[in-house]
Amino acid sequence: MDPAESHHGVTWNQSILGLSLHSTTDTLVMTFYLLLVVCVGLWALLSHSRGTVKDFFLAGQNLAWWLMGISIYSSNIGSGHYMALAGIGATSGIAVGALEWNSIFMLFLLGWIFVPIYNKAEVVTLPEYLKKRFGSLRIQLFFTFIFLIVYIFSRISMEIGFGAMFLKMVWDTDIYQTMLTVLTIIGMYTITGGLATVAYVEGLQAGIMILGSALLMGYAFYEVGGYWELVSKYMEAIPSKTQQGNWTAQPECYLPRQDAFHIFRSCVSGDIPWPGLILGATTVSLFYGCADQVSVQRFLAGKSRLHMEGGCLLCGYLKLLPMFLMVMPGMISRILYPDQVACVVPSECQKFCGRGTGCSALAYPVLVLGVMPHGLQGFLLSTVCASLMSSLTSIFNSSSALFTLNIYTWIRPTATEKELMIAGRFFVIILLAITIVWIPIIETAPSEILFEYMQVLKSCLTPSMTAVFLLAVFCKRVNEQGTFWGLIVGTTIGVFRLLAEFFYGPVTCGRDRQCPIFICGLHYLYFGFCLFLVTILIILAVSLATEPIPDHHLHGLCWSLRNSQQRRVALDKEMRWKAFPSFTSQPGMFGEAHTCLWKFWDLFCGLDTQSKCKTGPENTTVEELEDTWKKVVSSDRSTAFEILARRMAARKSEEHVDRMKDWNDEPESLFWKRVVQASAILLFLLLIVAHVYFA
Repeated sequence: MDPAESHHGVTWNQSILGLSLHSTTDTLVMTFYLLLVVCVGLWALLSHSRGTVKDFFLAGQNLAWWLMGISIYSSNIGSGHYMALAGIGATSGIAVGALEWNSIFMLFLLGWIFVPIYNKAEVVTLPEYLKKRFGSLRIQLFFTFIFLIVYIFSRISMEIGFGAMFLKMVWDTDIYQTMLTVLTIIGMYTITGGLATVAYVEGLQAGIMILGSALLMGYAFYEVGGYWELVSKYMEAIPSKTQQGNWTAQPECYLPRQDAFHIFRSCVSGDIPWPGLILGATTVSLFYGCADQVSVQRFLAGKSRLHMEGGCLLCGYLKLLPMFLMVMPGMISRILYPDQVACVVPSECQKFCGRGTGCSALAYPVLVLGVMPHGLQGFLLSTVCASLMSSLTSIFNSSSALFTLNIYTWIRPTATEKELMIAGRFFVIILLAITIVWIPIIETAPSEILFEYMQVLKSCLTPSMTAVFLLAVFCKRVNEQGTFWGLIVGTTIGVFRLLAEFFYGPVTCGRDRQCPIFICGLHYLYFGFCLFLVTILIILAVSLATEPIPDHHLHGLCWSLRNSQQRRVALDKEMRWKAFPSFTSQPGMFGEAHTCLWKFWDLFCGLDTQSKCKTGPENTTVEELEDTWKKVVSSDRSTAFEILARRMAARKSEEHVDRMKDWNDEPESLFWKRVVQASAILLFLLLIVAHVYFA
């Protein structure tokens, strides 16, 4: 009997994957999950303040360690991880799981070095830190746009691609209706609730994700007979059809890799070579350990330094799990369903998944429907849906913060706090629209190479960004000119390689690489590390050839000056503000609500018109604002800048009645400090043991 027919009646069609959930129990479980998300989201948004920048984007700096840890894990582990890690595990073994372990080391840097510096700088977004560090508007805006591009073209596209694929495979429903339902629920609490609501919902979703994937892992290991049976049977998981007519597949296309259970592989023939894992993957992981807005924003929202460090450690412990919850179940799926998951004949692959190049992306959904009983299948569907929703909500909230506090404040420097809150919420709506547009585009992409494309994109775009933040914190000699030109050159090289990868297409088994060897011959992990070094050298060379930034501008912004008690002098370079004379504030536009509809909107969004915490001159009258803009429009450039400078000075005088917490002023319990230190040592030892055991 076909293995696919021997587990709970899984059937196959001649169309694109005839798997589906037809049980009423499974549908009810999924419906209950969505209702539970709505209830938790509504409770969180109605019970937390969200009417100020600090409340909306930093949850009032009141997140506990456990909420930060599981929120970061939930936002980092999306549907792409479930589908891609299982699929790559089925194809090549456990090495891909080491990429998650690699990122744990970076959490130590994030919690003990970078986040305390960002907290000292009193920023919400990372481009704001660069603005204070270098006094450069162009670097601030450049980084903001790059962050948004990476989030939209990498993270959102991957989540939509794999999430839509999984739902289409498993639930057998119209993918657009399903995704619209999911995005509507996401929008309800993301647009109105802010980071606190997102974090509480992500806490719920993280629990569902861990429990669901742990159940699947248990059932999968039971079916295969345990870990040692997995080791022995995986090497025998070969599809029954390897030829068609006169065509025969090459052995390396369907035979399991001999190094499948090793994470350190050949530096020449390995799909993830060990120098690339140590150097290149570390460079990408370092980006998420020091320069990722999603991660940094959550840790900046912590109650205290101890809570922040505890959240880092909890996230680190949870990131040990994907190897066992996703990668190894994917390998088990290949053992149970070799003809489908490991298919190599194009006509067979076309029959099973609609792709002629392979069906490794089937590994996780096939396993869900193959080994899980009814009811639990719906729970696993909720698990993957939770990972999709948590990743998207975190991206939406962080992207909104980037746009509102860096781009919108540049466009309208005299914007009131309420105006900023409305602008941030409308930007989330724009992101939701972009996500809907992405669905048909990403759905046509070959699923088995989508994850690798995302890794290539990260290796091409993030190394130069990582180099900037690393030097900004650790080298006070680095200045604005060096940083800008290093960033420009590094990003240009990365974009050139990225465009070549997309133009020539992916490498598939049995086909020669089309991209010229002098462009794409270097493995993308090696390329990422080389780009990182080139960017560092350019930044240092230009900085040493130009004037340094005086120390009185850097107190609290660099590692060597982190404990300085001297007052920092703001490093503000002269800049030209964008003025839009045709857009002036109208009565009631951002002020007090007069209609029932506006009052309901203010209540639902938590926009408190009587708030005392301001990031802008909330008490400024409409006439004063209009008078300011008329003066700007009618004056020359220098006079216009002077007028706006005075307006910005007035804004700063009213800014932050409840300023961001300085964790150095928060008392720390000696007992809990020792608990955190012991937990950090234990996590580090577990990482070393895991790497040695699977080396």
